[in-house]
Amino acid sequence: MNNGRIRTGISGFDEILHGGLIPERTYLIRGGPGAGKTTFGLHFLLSGARSNSLFITFGESEQQLRENAKLCGLPMDDVAVLDLSPSLEESGETYTLLESWEVEGNGVYEHILTHVQEHRPERILIDSLSQMRYLAADTFLFRKQVMSLLRKLTALGATVLFTSEEGAGDDDEILPFLSDGVISLEQSENGRHCQISKLRGSSFASGAHFFSLSDSGIRLYPRLVPGHHGRKVEHTLLGSGLPEFDALTHGGIERGTVTLLSGPTGVGKTTLGAQIMSEAAKRQERSVIYSFDEGSSTFFARCGQVGLPVRDMIAGGYLNFEPVEPLHYSPDEFADRVRYEVEECNTTMVMIDSLSGYQQSVRGQELEQRVHALCRYLVNMGVTVILVNEIFSITDQHTRVTEFGLSYLADNIIILRYIELESELRKSIGVLKKRAGNFERALREFEVSSEGLKVGQPFHGLRGILSGTPEITKSRQDSE
Repeated sequence: MNNGRIRTGISGFDEILHGGLIPERTYLIRGGPGAGKTTFGLHFLLSGARSNSLFITFGESEQQLRENAKLCGLPMDDVAVLDLSPSLEESGETYTLLESWEVEGNGVYEHILTHVQEHRPERILIDSLSQMRYLAADTFLFRKQVMSLLRKLTALGATVLFTSEEGAGDDDEILPFLSDGVISLEQSENGRHCQISKLRGSSFASGAHFFSLSDSGIRLYPRLVPGHHGRKVEHTLLGSGLPEFDALTHGGIERGTVTLLSGPTGVGKTTLGAQIMSEAAKRQERSVIYSFDEGSSTFFARCGQVGLPVRDMIAGGYLNFEPVEPLHYSPDEFADRVRYEVEECNTTMVMIDSLSGYQQSVRGQELEQRVHALCRYLVNMGVTVILVNEIFSITDQHTRVTEFGLSYLADNIIILRYIELESELRKSIGVLKKRAGNFERALREFEVSSEGLKVGQPFHGLRGILSGTPEITKSRQDSE
């Protein structure tokens, strides 16, 4: 129980219910074949006292149910089963789905009520109520009988979940009106979604929430709502360990802000982010890098070449480098992993590398909406965010910050670019935006070498640096 609610036993689901189900009411679970309806119901039965739970089956036999439940990692030991599946023999009598509810003495309706009155279960799962349509002569009688059955079961003190096949028939369309809550499970090419469309007497988290179905059952990942989370934080300046970079930013980036590192491939965005995190480790703060683009061995080797002690940071618990295979995670599942780092591990800095990789996990969803929610949550929790954005051109006459229209999210924008100077490929760094303070307008040379990262002096006597092919100004020509 939780504030008068009963828990479903599904990780994450009670959160979107704002505590759990209201007891002694009826709830419809809808979905197509394989959507997870029966598994959902099993969680509900097993989360209470098993001796007070009842599974009423109209499809699979009791033996099949128990075998399948065990394979799903949800063994139904001590859970009573009322088997009304076809060709069931009980007490020498045979029940089939072709019999009418009105058969005197052995009607299914009376059989269910008699069992419930005798054993008084607190939790009941009926799988599936769609099958019961064949026991009624018409839609009107079906509705009347279902309504009567559900009311009597709740009057006996039971909380009832019943399943229905989506699209099974027009008669099933009346079931949402007869229930106190409607939970829809959907399986699509973009993943599995759960959505609540009705919950009498209670608010709930609206929208579609991703969930996973594995050999340990269902786990739901509530959609992230930034406004539901927050901490107090002081927006102090965080140094990078690079004096010239801190000069560019007039002291560093602020704690609890979003910094966008924008530049083409190989220019040093990830390494610069790791440098900033190495300073956090010196302050004994924990950081996490979610890498959508490279594995840990490549990252460790690259950082080792420039003298960044990332292995020591990981060993000390000050850094977590987590390679992410984007197609294996939904955006809600990824957000859940981030929340765990922030709320359970006290992480103070998060880097997402890169937005292009993260886009793959969104899979048809709105990237801007998802990144906005994640960044706003992190900022509300006082976490410093570093977003790595790869632009798809080495040099460009029209300088782009991001192809995703996300520059508005950034409190700070650091641009790194290649330039061709005297037939040599070199790098530049500059600050384009800093909401919380002033910054240096000059562009400086940026170098990644075996001696580490180096931010040089401002470029003088050059124009058109951001185009990638700068020109020497007349004043520089004269001085030379």
